[in-house]
Amino acid sequence: MINRFTPLLSTAVALLFSAFAHAQQLESTRGDIPPARGVVAHNGMVVAQESRAARIGIEILDRGGNAVDAAVAVGFALAVTYPRAGNIGGGGFMVIHLAKEDRDIAIDYRETAPAAATPTMFLDAKGEPDATKSRDSGLAVGVPGTVAGLALAHRKYGSGKLSLADLIAPAIDLATKGITVEDDTADSLPRAQERLARWRSTSGILLKNGGQPLQEGDRLIQFDLADTLRAVAQNGPRGFYEGATAARIADAVVKAGGIMTKDDLKNYQALERPVVRGTYRGYDIVSMPPPSSGGVHLIEMLNILEQDDLYTLGHGEKTFHLMIEAMKRAYADRAVFMGDPDAVKIPVLGLTSKAHAASLRATIGDKATLAADIRPGKPADNEGKNTTHFSVIDRDGNAVSNTYTLNFSYGLGLIADGTGVLLNNELDDFTAKPGASNAFGLVGYTANLPGPNKRPLSSMTPTIVLKDGKPFLITGSPGGSRIITAVLQVIVNVIDFHMPVAEAVSWPRLHQQWQPEGVFVEPGFAPAVLDALAARGHAIVPTRPATAANSIEVLPKGDFSPQAYVGAADTRTRGALAAGF
Repeated sequence: MINRFTPLLSTAVALLFSAFAHAQQLESTRGDIPPARGVVAHNGMVVAQESRAARIGIEILDRGGNAVDAAVAVGFALAVTYPRAGNIGGGGFMVIHLAKEDRDIAIDYRETAPAAATPTMFLDAKGEPDATKSRDSGLAVGVPGTVAGLALAHRKYGSGKLSLADLIAPAIDLATKGITVEDDTADSLPRAQERLARWRSTSGILLKNGGQPLQEGDRLIQFDLADTLRAVAQNGPRGFYEGATAARIADAVVKAGGIMTKDDLKNYQALERPVVRGTYRGYDIVSMPPPSSGGVHLIEMLNILEQDDLYTLGHGEKTFHLMIEAMKRAYADRAVFMGDPDAVKIPVLGLTSKAHAASLRATIGDKATLAADIRPGKPADNEGKNTTHFSVIDRDGNAVSNTYTLNFSYGLGLIADGTGVLLNNELDDFTAKPGASNAFGLVGYTANLPGPNKRPLSSMTPTIVLKDGKPFLITGSPGGSRIITAVLQVIVNVIDFHMPVAEAVSWPRLHQQWQPEGVFVEPGFAPAVLDALAARGHAIVPTRPATAANSIEVLPKGDFSPQAYVGAADTRTRGALAAGF
């Protein structure tokens, strides 16, 4: 096996040798997932799910902006070009690495429940969970956090060379002039037609001809959204959270059966939180802390897997069995311990400790463990379905991993009249009742019940992997409950199996989340591997791809080659782009 950090004659040669070295031992095939193509650059890289937004990020880097500036511009642009998940009507998480300061920051701009929220708000008259309330009505809408989060990132960690208005200007231009409907938007609009057609304000923008969805090649013009973006460009976050825009959003939510007020919007704040940290085979894992469960349980699973030599076991049935069992135990812990850290005490250090992982690894045998036989762990208290992800790095090594969401594809489906803002249905990520599951099948308990101003638990896992203090891998994914396991597999593919990042991103993925019992597998796994897993007692459930890990790998400088950024746009949905310069 060639060491991927051995200086080679060129970046291209390094990629080819790394691919050749591991190819013969792998026991899976890509199947129906087209292979990603690694794009190499030396001055900056942006990988996003929508090509126009990715190019805007590169333009910002070329104008002297840093990775944070580019990420902010991409975030606003995706609100125009990728309406199913790009947003200013939802929320998310950003992880930043500042190279000069050797500092890592987490920005929490997760949506919050309105002040009038109660623990029983999503129950019916019989005290049972009512999915219509939590997914399809105004009660499901959380106070949006994206504008506040992007503005905070720019104000504190931008280059200082470009104003917030400079970063929003490309999005305003696209919304005003219109964009051609293509790629994933053309694919997703027909599937969302029924959901979007419920709302007159949405139908007038995203549908046509008596409620038919816009088709590939049609023009999507968003004048109201352009006006909302102008208000933010001129007045900062106040242009969104106060005044006419806030009043229209609150009014739309109330008319849809919700309880959001103008004060809820005015009082929203994005927060900085300490990143969650771990180590894996000599690499530092930097990820998002609660209210995201992603970073905690990513590190928990890596800690379990670190106790075995996966490379020697091979990229096949033995490794996949250990992965599945690690996933089960982490998701069982997630159900009990995780929630809003401002409302409940979460044993983060215990859950991410090597000792806790060792105790869990000791419970893994050769056969599948039934969900009923797994009891969520009791770690020592050492505290003294649609989203989009993009990754960014600049020439100085500053890096951003950002994941944000509307929850369902197109969120609630409701565009607040007069604003152009698609609203989320994020509050379904709360637990309606202890032991109940949300739309992604994730079980939760008391720690994640709704309440005034609380932030619902998330699976978003924006992550930066460092080697010797410098970015090595920037990754993350959409996919609801499958996000954490997608990020896990990209990291393991790169570190343990020495895959080039494009191959690591393309490789078929599997997922298990404690409950239900099934192991969800994408197309492409060798039948013999699946048969062997089934023989161990795993219930194999074929599933379509549901994640998109747009990632960047950093290849270090060699004796005869400069440092290189390799971007990999996930091909599981159409339109993703790795753009570099």
